[in-house]
Amino acid sequence: MIHLDYRDARPIYEQVKDGLRRLMVTGVLRSGDRLPSVRQLATQLTVNPNTVARAYSELEAEGFVCTVGGKGTFVAEGQEPSDGRKRELTERLIPILQELRELGLTREEFLQLWEGGESRA
Repeated sequence: MIHLDYRDARPIYEQVKDGLRRLMVTGVLRSGDRLPSVRQLATQLTVNPNTVARAYSELEAEGFVCTVGGKGTFVAEGQEPSDGRKRELTERLIPILQELRELGLTREEFLQLWEGGESRA
């Protein structure tokens, strides 16, 4: 299920895209599964169809889905979209980690965060 938070600073299409990507990466949606039509998902989420269309378009550009004319949009087969997502997140994470290190975050504090605990930072 995709959850939209209207207080979130991210645009709605990004929230839709992230929600669908999360469903794919976690295996809820599998390779070859058909996604709801743009209108169906827009109605379900009560958003403008253009919002869903933009999310689908970006997911297709990232290799998560493929569109077959007249048939619909499907989860991409035979690809590892999570590798691209890992690379994207790593690129965003590196500057954050550098700044945290400059602010004095220790390796132990980082590892505690990594393991899911809370930091004393």
